[in-house]
Amino acid sequence: MDISRRIKIRHLEAFVEVARQKSVGRAAITLSLTQPAVTRTIRELEQIVGAALIERDGRGIRLSHQGEVFLSHAGSGLAAVRGGIAALANVATASGPPVRIGALPTVSATIMPGAVADFLASGLKSPLRVSTGENRVLLDQLRKGDLDLVMGRMPAPENMASLRFEPLYRDRVVFIVAGAHPLSGQRQVAADILAQHPVLVPPAGSIIHPFVERVMLEQGMARPVQAVETVSDSFGRAFLRASNAIWIISRGVVAAEIASGEFVELPIDTSSTMGAVGLITREGDRQHDAAVFFADILRRRTAQN
Repeated sequence: MDISRRIKIRHLEAFVEVARQKSVGRAAITLSLTQPAVTRTIRELEQIVGAALIERDGRGIRLSHQGEVFLSHAGSGLAAVRGGIAALANVATASGPPVRIGALPTVSATIMPGAVADFLASGLKSPLRVSTGENRVLLDQLRKGDLDLVMGRMPAPENMASLRFEPLYRDRVVFIVAGAHPLSGQRQVAADILAQHPVLVPPAGSIIHPFVERVMLEQGMARPVQAVETVSDSFGRAFLRASNAIWIISRGVVAAEIASGEFVELPIDTSSTMGAVGLITREGDRQHDAAVFFADILRRRTAQN
């Protein structure tokens, strides 16, 4: 078994306190334990690490060379654990700073609802604020400190100044129609379909715009005649339900509708549009505990999918 898995908090507490007090007896009083219990715990720790950590020094004790080396790590590790416990107690019992999340359309309808539910179920008291909108707007708010993190597709390199991206999963662009659309169920579509129907397209400046331009060139597709530029997923859903439009959008935005059969993906190869989706934060920023907790929820949520 891995040594680190055998070491318990009680081992570190006893060792650090004995080292601080330079006395097993005084350490026992501080820890509200008996002296034999502290001695036994130290011996267990020495057996686990395979080294004598404490030596006799006349009538007292002192740390061995190995003990001095181990103390620097044991002390910082114990302090980190105690700090984490204190932080959890604080966010669970007090109304801390709000957790301010920016959600791009890619995740606002898929990952984000479940993550918010997990956060609320945790019992943490920090208020939660979720904002949606265009990529550049959310990133500007993140840089100014108005948001703690943004979840969505990886921005273009020129938009990543002072920001950090942590990839969590991958998504691609799709061409979709309503289930009752004339093109629904076809195994092949003509290259001029975008000229025959209204088309919802991502505007210039949106993250997926260059991906859409690329796939249209690769497929030799005619330009849309009736194009509506939008990043609004709510408008896109409503317009698709009310018309024979084609919507070019990240698959994650409409994953639920595709799964239910309400929307249908057209047979167009969009594999070249696959891109990373993840967390965007300020470079070098130290987030408060509730924001860190929410980020961990997002990581767990995406790992389960």
